[in-house]
Amino acid sequence: MLECGALVAPLDIAYCAYGTLSPQRDNVILVCHALTGDQFVAETHPVTGKPGWWERLVGPGRAIDTERYYVLCVNVLGGCMGSSGPRTLRENGEPWGTDFPPVTIKDMVRAQARLLDHLGIARLFAAIGGSMGGMQVLQWVASFPERVTAAMPIATAPFHSAQNIAFNEVSRQAICGDPDWHGGRYWEHGTVPAMGLAVARMMAHITYLSEEALNQKFGRRTRRDPAPAQGGRAPACSFFGEIFEVESYLRHQGSSFVRRFDANAYLTISRALDWFDLSADYDGDLSAPFRDCETRFCIISFTSDWLFPTSQSRLLARALNRAGVNVSFVEIESDRGHDAFLLDEPDLERTMRGFIAGVSEHAGASATLRPGLSHAP
Repeated sequence: MLECGALVAPLDIAYCAYGTLSPQRDNVILVCHALTGDQFVAETHPVTGKPGWWERLVGPGRAIDTERYYVLCVNVLGGCMGSSGPRTLRENGEPWGTDFPPVTIKDMVRAQARLLDHLGIARLFAAIGGSMGGMQVLQWVASFPERVTAAMPIATAPFHSAQNIAFNEVSRQAICGDPDWHGGRYWEHGTVPAMGLAVARMMAHITYLSEEALNQKFGRRTRRDPAPAQGGRAPACSFFGEIFEVESYLRHQGSSFVRRFDANAYLTISRALDWFDLSADYDGDLSAPFRDCETRFCIISFTSDWLFPTSQSRLLARALNRAGVNVSFVEIESDRGHDAFLLDEPDLERTMRGFIAGVSEHAGASATLRPGLSHAP
């Protein structure tokens, strides 16, 4: 049962698993993905053919070491890579589409908890994630504090700001305004709202970067305008025969996103982000969800992240301090913006290694296990 009272049945949860589960089942690290991520955290993506989105951090001998830990990554409820969502077929053989009920971050976490119950995993060694993944980490501790030994929320916040909600609404309106959206039942017309979804991705991607990163990577360099886009690509339009390289980059981001993501899933998940507010059920007291919590926290932010700025991480850290929680806070110097948590940032890797090692020593985690790899069907 979802928070809204609706029932999704049957419930499908798609996940990837890496490493070997210890006999005591006490070496599980849950990695939570961001808005447009999925469960393919450390392997080649089956649609795009690109490496896993955190392959540099998850694997044998890496910061999240699959020779020691059993690592799970779950496609969120409402997603489009196997978990129940708008693209899932109903009993009548048609996709849910916009009839899929609204979900929340809490619903996503409860679905993950049901998966762990199914796998016989009572407790997580750690929950780790960035952006929306960090929100899931926070919700895990708020909902199931007894099941999480350590938590690492990265580049995230305890609520979605008004500015972020505004950005998401512009993206949603781009999708809903596409003539191929057809009220969310685009499959009946053999179309996808490619233009609107591409523009939504372009809009969101700007917020993931910093001004410094854009200037360094593109500046004001131009290139010849390619032929007008066709067949589901992002719209191409130029008045002068040349476009800026940053425009070309955004068009590429938009067109590649259309090939791997579902428009209705984007609407569903972005709305779940907007509704997230840990203090909403506690009269605005952000420390209340974490009182008597024994989970060890490491909060990480990046100096150039203006989507989830350091001020929000500090707000969270202060709330955890008021609740008496064991919490450390690290602000990493970076000019890469919000996406820094997905990129090669040595300080992030060092912080992650140090925190995991410290928790392992404190908790007496299981000894090194043989490497292995498994996948969900």
